[in-house]
Amino acid sequence: MATSNVTCPAPMKAVSNGAFQHENPLDFAVPLIILQICVVVTFTRFIAFLCKPLKQPRVIAEIIGGILLGPSAIGRSQKFLDTVFPKRSLTVLDTLANIGLLFFLFLVGLELDMRSIKKTGHKALGIALCGITVPFVLGIGTSFVLRATISKGAEAVPFLVFMGVALSITAFPVLARILAELKLLTTDVGRIAMSAAAVNDVAAWILLALAIALSGDDTSPLISLWVMLTGAAFILFAVFAIRPLLAYMAKRSPEGEPVKELYICITLTLVLACSFVTDTIGIHALFGAFVVGIIMPKDGPFAGVLIEKIEDLVSGIFLPLYFASSGLKTNVATIKGGVSWALLALVIFNACFGKIIGTVVVSLLFKVPFRESLALGFLMNTKGLVELIVLNIGKDRKVLNDQAFAICVLMALFTTFITTPIVMAVYKPARRGAPYKHKTIQRKDRDSELRVLACFHSTRNIPTLINLVESSRGTRKRGRLCIYAMHLMELSERSSAISMVHKARNDGMPFWNRKENDKDQMVIAFQTYEKLSSVNVRPMTAISALANIHEDICTSAHQKRAAIIILPFHKHQRVDGTMESLGHSFHVINQLVLSHAPCSVGILVDRGLGGTSQVQASDVSFNVVVVFFGGPDDNEALAYGMRIAEHPGIVLTVVKFVSRPGTTLSFGAKLVGVASDKSKTVVIDDSEGSSNHGGNKNQDEQYWGEFFNARSSNEESIKYEEKLVESKSDIETALKELSRSNLILVGRMPPVAPLVSTSDCPELGPVGSYLSSSSFSNSASVLVIQQYNPSTDIHPMVMEEFDCPEVPDTPMNL
Repeated sequence: MATSNVTCPAPMKAVSNGAFQHENPLDFAVPLIILQICVVVTFTRFIAFLCKPLKQPRVIAEIIGGILLGPSAIGRSQKFLDTVFPKRSLTVLDTLANIGLLFFLFLVGLELDMRSIKKTGHKALGIALCGITVPFVLGIGTSFVLRATISKGAEAVPFLVFMGVALSITAFPVLARILAELKLLTTDVGRIAMSAAAVNDVAAWILLALAIALSGDDTSPLISLWVMLTGAAFILFAVFAIRPLLAYMAKRSPEGEPVKELYICITLTLVLACSFVTDTIGIHALFGAFVVGIIMPKDGPFAGVLIEKIEDLVSGIFLPLYFASSGLKTNVATIKGGVSWALLALVIFNACFGKIIGTVVVSLLFKVPFRESLALGFLMNTKGLVELIVLNIGKDRKVLNDQAFAICVLMALFTTFITTPIVMAVYKPARRGAPYKHKTIQRKDRDSELRVLACFHSTRNIPTLINLVESSRGTRKRGRLCIYAMHLMELSERSSAISMVHKARNDGMPFWNRKENDKDQMVIAFQTYEKLSSVNVRPMTAISALANIHEDICTSAHQKRAAIIILPFHKHQRVDGTMESLGHSFHVINQLVLSHAPCSVGILVDRGLGGTSQVQASDVSFNVVVVFFGGPDDNEALAYGMRIAEHPGIVLTVVKFVSRPGTTLSFGAKLVGVASDKSKTVVIDDSEGSSNHGGNKNQDEQYWGEFFNARSSNEESIKYEEKLVESKSDIETALKELSRSNLILVGRMPPVAPLVSTSDCPELGPVGSYLSSSSFSNSASVLVIQQYNPSTDIHPMVMEEFDCPEVPDTPMNL
């Protein structure tokens, strides 16, 4: 009897004894997988950095990184492959990548709220069904061509189903990020695309389950039928047996209390157990994890805590391993010869033609404008992780050979890469808005409604913000003050960001939170205040990258016809009284809003106005000071102060600083501030008699006349002081006397010498920088106000057109 001379390599041991014991760590599993993780993560993040200017989602960088590490590029060096990715290590790499993928698919299931699919309008449903059907049919046609050329011998039915699924998928998570990046979430295009993609996602998984069931080694149709029936039984078991357990744990995890470690452990174990069951059935382990994510209750803190526990590790470390594993199987060099390249062009054409033309035709039938229909077509053509999962399963099951696999991977990469630039070129909705009159607090008609866009980052900002609003409401009839409270949320690559995007897609962005059972603490705080006061409060949310979230703020301010935007200062006060920065990004946001705002802007330095809780209207007792040097910004601060003085619980003190005749408040200093141009600097005119900045002396005198009229009728609540100062030290001494006030209002750019030699906050101006310093006070909040100046508004975010209809406060639902 003949024996084979082939010997199998010995299995890799886990850990080495170290280089000093003359052992190569790369011959052992643990140090080798550590090196592979480091190489993959570093390389893919570098590619992501290069792709960032092109506004490409990170999945593009990870796919490209995986391909480049494989035999298509760097992996062409056999020495590199044998050292970093030897064949004997690929089993460990694939195992770890697939474990991470299980939990990522669990997160994808958490993102997908089935309730939103139930509410999908007929328009989005029709677009989704046509966007699946047409490319699926074209995929089947493409499969016949491929089987006749490069995939001879492939099983007919599984092959055509896999090709149909590969061409008809739309990547829901990738699409959500693209829409958010392009500021299209709340447009009709964005809402339709998200609804259609959610339907498409569910349909894709059903089709993938069918493809896997048909691709088993046993070609008996009875086996495939058993697989499908057992899979359906598993889903029913998950809905009626596992979901109640998850709902019980979610119910026992109330808001504000830590989630029990046992509940987290049970849930993650259920993910693995269900993955084992679906793998045993013969579908794929990924389906079990995805189903658990789908049936997980989305309300309450339980789902959010689960996301926080696993998303960073999974999406940051393990998911790139899956792309690397996929890239190691992709060899672009197999596509050679005219026939292969022609087939690649055919697959890309059919994928794009099916999705784009199918979507455009149906959209036009639903009377969607052509440019929007075309944008929808390209958006629905977005591919992503699920596409790669389909292709990898097809390759593992021997349905796709190396050449067909490489062609399909390049098709997925190309279709996703072109989405952002083409949509930006085809459909960039011009920000148009109807012009409005009241863009400042200072106005002739003081009885007109005051609209304020108040922004906040976290719950820390809310008590002071509400107390400031309460102070601003006056005593007149309801509706005279309208507050739009905008929660600024950063859009990141995390799965939780997609959950936020999904919520925004349901309600619009910025959106009303009108749900009676909404558990958002921030929304509840504003809703409670609205019920107890005569102020219209409308909570909103802006979800965007911090680099361009100022566009949302400025655009929303114009749409809501706001007179002033109130921004939180980028520093918060610690217990010891020092100011601590929240990050440079928040600092830049404030500077950009100051440059592009369509109305006045106030930066609020929060030192606990009214304490850490909302002050009831009957308990308001604040001392508010307006520091006046002259100029339009100080006029705006005075106008706001007069507004605040109408509240019966507030005492307003106006302190006017004057210099001796023939001198100015600059005391010989060069007055430099921050402007909206690239240089960020502007020299303030300080010629003789220009204490009324910009030559607005008549305007100042007119407004002072209004102030004295108001003071004469309410001398108990409005006080006036005039300070003669001869040096900067005189100003500092006078300001120190005001440090025990509750709130100080000051203009951003008064014509006065800087009170601090250096400042990292030039956007606060010469006086605001001093008032915001830790050395000034630890109890007086400061509001630094810049009045809107139409002459400097040369790069508006919204183009005003008289024929443009006003945007309703509540977004239109599909």
